[in-house]
Amino acid sequence: MTQFPAPNFPVYKIVQLLRSGNPDETVTIQGWVRTKREQKTFSFIEVNDGSSMMGLQAVVSETVPGYAEAIKRINTGASVAIAGTLVASAGKGQRIELQAESLTVYGEANPETYPLQKKRHSLEFLRDIGHLRSRTNTLSAVFRVRNACAAAVHQFFQERGFLWAHTPILTASDCEGAGEMFAVTQFDLEKKLPTKDGKVDFSQDFFGKPTYLTVSGQMEAEVMAMAFSDVYTFGPTFRAENSNTSRHLAEFWMVEPEMAFCDLKGDMDLAEAFLKYVFKHVLEHCPEDMEFFNQRIDDSVLTTADNIINNEFARVTYTEAIDLLEKCTKTFEFPVAWGVDMQSEHERWLAEEYFKKPVIVTHYPTEIKAFYMRLDDGGKTVSAMDILAPKIGEIIGGSQREERLDVLEARIKAQGLSPEAYWWYLDLRRYGTVPHAGFGLGFERLVQFMTGMTNIRDVIPFPRTPMNVEF
Repeated sequence: MTQFPAPNFPVYKIVQLLRSGNPDETVTIQGWVRTKREQKTFSFIEVNDGSSMMGLQAVVSETVPGYAEAIKRINTGASVAIAGTLVASAGKGQRIELQAESLTVYGEANPETYPLQKKRHSLEFLRDIGHLRSRTNTLSAVFRVRNACAAAVHQFFQERGFLWAHTPILTASDCEGAGEMFAVTQFDLEKKLPTKDGKVDFSQDFFGKPTYLTVSGQMEAEVMAMAFSDVYTFGPTFRAENSNTSRHLAEFWMVEPEMAFCDLKGDMDLAEAFLKYVFKHVLEHCPEDMEFFNQRIDDSVLTTADNIINNEFARVTYTEAIDLLEKCTKTFEFPVAWGVDMQSEHERWLAEEYFKKPVIVTHYPTEIKAFYMRLDDGGKTVSAMDILAPKIGEIIGGSQREERLDVLEARIKAQGLSPEAYWWYLDLRRYGTVPHAGFGLGFERLVQFMTGMTNIRDVIPFPRTPMNVEF
C-alpha cells in the first residue's frame, strides 16, 4: 500500500455525496477505480464503491503528495482512498466532483491480467469470473436491487406483526414429496457403507436417519404459525434437480409466510399486497438502477413495475384458465387439457397476452398439487393458488393448508408417502388445529421479474447449478 499523510476528513459512501453532497464539504471516499485519464499536470480518476451506479470523479493534481509515484500504480480495478473538497463540476452529467488533497493506493490491478476493462462484457463471460462480476454496472445494479427486495420482504412482514421464523437447513422431511433432495451424510464414502437388510444403515450416521438439505421451510413455518399466528421464513432452499436452464438453480432463496386463521382469499390478498409493496419499495430506493435496467436490459421494466403497483391482479380458477387456453388460437408446444399441469408457455400467455398483468389462478386439480393443500368440496380440486407474472410465469405458489386430520392422513397415503414420517406435522391437526394458509415465493424469480434479467444465474451472487460450484 502506498500511503501519504492524509487530512482527517470523514468517510462517506459515494451515493450519499451524489445525492446530497455540497460544494466546500471536506470528505474522504474509498473504492475501486473505474477509469483514469491522465493530463499534463493532473488526472481524472473515477471511483466507485458499489453504493451507486455512478462513481464520483476526483481531480488529482500533481501537487498532491506522492502523486507521481501513486498515479503509475493506478489502473482500472485498483483500490484507493481519496480525501479532498467537493466542488461544483463543469463536466456533463455530474453535479459535483472531488478536488483531491491526498491519494492512497491500497491495491493495484495489473491491466494485462485484470479481466474487467472499460467495455461491455457478456453475461456468459461474467459468469466465469463470478468473484469479480459484482464490480460491473449490470451485476452491481442487480445486487443492489436484490438487497432492496430483501429489505422490503422484512419490512412488509414486520409492519404486519409477523414473526421471522428461522427454519432449519437440515431436515428429514420432504415437504414437496418430489424426492429431489440433496442427501447429507458423515459417512466416509470411500469406505464400505454400513448396511442392514441390504440397505444403507443410516442409524449409524450422524443424525441416525436419512437427512437432507431442505427444499422448503413451509412445514416448520406451519409449526411456528400454530403458536404465533403469523410467521414468515426467508432463507436458502435446495433442489437436486438436474436442470441446466435459465430458470433453475440448485440453491435458491424462498420467502414463505404462514398464517393461522386464514383462508385462500386471505392468502391471495396478502400475496398481492406483498408484491405491490416490494415493487414500490425498490422504485423508491433504487431509482437509478431501475432506470438502468429499463434502458439496457428490458425497456418494459418500469411500465411493468407501474402495472404491478397500480392495478388489481386478475383472478380466475384453473378451470376458467384452461377454458381460455383451449379457446385461444395460439399453437402451444404442450397440449392443453383439464388436469394437466400448466407449462410456462401457458402461464405466460395468460399473464402476457390475455390479461396483460399478473393473474392469480386458483383451485387446481387435486392430482397435480401437494398433499398438504386443502381438499375442496367434491375432492376434484384443492384450495391452491399460483400467481403468474408476465415474462416469468409462476412467481408465487400457495394454498390453504389441509387442517383436517383424517383428510390429511388419507392424502399422505394416497401419494405413497408414510404417515409415520410426518407424525409431528399430523400432530398439529390433533392439538388445536385451525384453518391456515401460506405461500412460497422464489426470491430469485422476483429479482428477475423486477430487473428484466433473463437468466436466473445472474440475479444471485453465487449460482449453484449442475456441475457448477466454483465460487
